[in-house]
Amino acid sequence: MDSSALFQTYSRAPVEFERGDGCWLQTNEGERFLDFGSGIAVSCLGHAHPHLVKAIQDQAEKLWHVSNLYEISSQGRLAQRLVANSFADRVFFGNSGAEALECAIKTARRYHYVNGAPERYRIITFAGAFHGRTLATLAAAGQEKYLEGYGPRVDGFDQVELGDLEAVKAAITDETAGILLEPIQGEGGIVEPPSGFLRELRKLCDEHGILLVFDEVQTGFGRTGDMFAYKWSGIEPDILAAAKGIGGGFPLGACLATNEASAGMTPSTHATTYGGNLLAMAAGNAVLDIILQDGFFEDVQRRSLIFKQGLASVVDRFPDVFSEVRGKGFLLGLKCVLPNMDVNSALRDANLLTVPAGDNVIRLLPPLVVSEEEMSQAIERIENAAAALSATQPGDGAA
Repeated sequence: MDSSALFQTYSRAPVEFERGDGCWLQTNEGERFLDFGSGIAVSCLGHAHPHLVKAIQDQAEKLWHVSNLYEISSQGRLAQRLVANSFADRVFFGNSGAEALECAIKTARRYHYVNGAPERYRIITFAGAFHGRTLATLAAAGQEKYLEGYGPRVDGFDQVELGDLEAVKAAITDETAGILLEPIQGEGGIVEPPSGFLRELRKLCDEHGILLVFDEVQTGFGRTGDMFAYKWSGIEPDILAAAKGIGGGFPLGACLATNEASAGMTPSTHATTYGGNLLAMAAGNAVLDIILQDGFFEDVQRRSLIFKQGLASVVDRFPDVFSEVRGKGFLLGLKCVLPNMDVNSALRDANLLTVPAGDNVIRLLPPLVVSEEEMSQAIERIENAAAALSATQPGDGAA
């Protein structure tokens, strides 16, 4: 690929794909790869799922875009289905996870503004988080490597260590509007908060009259074995940002909120040109048609447990390559002993696609429709790559 005319912002792997089918991708030369990256947790139904393809094709033949100046009935339908399957009462549709987070931050700040406390605009966030690439979401995550070179960071975010409840309490002031976190940190390395931490945050928010905001861009839409990851915690947020799996690969994001939390989002306070267009709504509704079928989430739980057990066996046999299995559902990670980028390359050489993450972790994010046979093939390829990597380590293979 000639990339000379592109911004040089990506270090791309030297492979290009022409088509996909389920959990498989095929290059222009016909070489097949088992895709356990899913476009970074996006292609929840795999590639070219017939129901999703037909929904988009049918809509594309009629109408693509009219803007939010007019009624879009499929928007209302998708919103109602999301409300029926979550804590939320209202939904705003955008185009991406970063946009969903921007809307969530604005919704939290606006809530306090309309309730007579405009000084409450600060959001408590957590080290290791990733919330997007806009200036505000970069400031929310606070990772210096992503903030460098962009001038003063957007004000209004106070970061503490994940799991440190006392630090959270100390960070709450009369200016605090809310607490924002991922139920499981994805980009940060598949890091889960300590048991009971989310419950304690819910209590703190209730005590101080602030809003609990969940970033479920990566954890939502069945990725952890339920519609949203917050359902495993026994508590509910006030606001939630979603994207990735919601459109099965079509760009789509959503901000979900209760009636109370979203009361300040009145006409002209927030908007989007493309968000909620007819093609996106066709994709979103088609994804829900599949994942809301009876038994779908339970089957994700069953298959993902089998896969996680297989990964644990690989870790046990190759402790010089991997040290730990992390995660829930099909949001799994292998903590690496060797540099994770080297491991990721070795897996790609074995025709298995994975995604690097923070804390020297490799993410395994297969489509939610992955079969047991495909999981077995993935385990075999991980084993082969681990054996090859292990053989190159000093002291290995000596008689």
